Amino acid sequence: MGSIYLIRHGQASFGADDYDVLSPNGYRQAQLLGAHLVELGVTFDRCIAGSLLRQQNTALTAMAQFTEQGLPTPALETNPAFNEFDAEAVIRALLPAMLPDEPQALEVMRNVAHNRAEFQRLFAMIIGRWLGGQHDTPALQSWQAFAAQVRSGLDSILDSAGPNDRIAVFTSGGTITALLHLITQIPAAQAFELNWQIVNTSLSHLKFRGGEVSLASFNSHAHLQLMKAPELITYR
Repeated sequence: MGSIYLIRHGQASFGADDYDVLSPNGYRQAQLLGAHLVELGVTFDRCIAGSLLRQQNTALTAMAQFTEQGLPTPALETNPAFNEFDAEAVIRALLPAMLPDEPQALEVMRNVAHNRAEFQRLFAMIIGRWLGGQHDTPALQSWQAFAAQVRSGLDSILDSAGPNDRIAVFTSGGTITALLHLITQIPAAQAFELNWQIVNTSLSHLKFRGGEVSLASFNSHAHLQLMKAPELITYR
């Protein structure tokens, strides 16, 4: 059977003007991931990332550990199908209708770094509305369209993969969530309950035979736990 390793990007710059930048902690997480995979003897036939900087730089930093050890390192391929959904666009589209019931929401969203718990509560509510589809706007990518985008990325891998290929996919939490939904048939709302637990640079392992795909493991982050440094275990 073949294997696909879904790897969430390292910690990004939550609360900053540009979220799509790895933090110093994010680079460290990626280095530890690469070193851990080298130590385990895991090798890859292909390495794929979405086009977002946090995904690309996580991939390059992790795979550099293979190169430093003189191990075969596949060239990084880019497939935007593995990009994250546009969370800012979802918030902009769906937040206004919530303001009568959540009058403090705008202030929370303007200062997310100082209101993390309240942001998470509001964001979960917004995602629930997005998943339901009743509040969609023409300019907003729907949940169904996003899931179809992710499905196309998975299909592109399966269509070109060898039967025993090991493939690394550096992506994001929402993309991994969509794949969990598609592969296991878990309802989208329940999949997003798992989304909130996905650790930066964690690995979720898929097994495939032809077009059949199954989930072998989810959200493994032993490479961070072994360091016994709580600051390395992050979720954004």
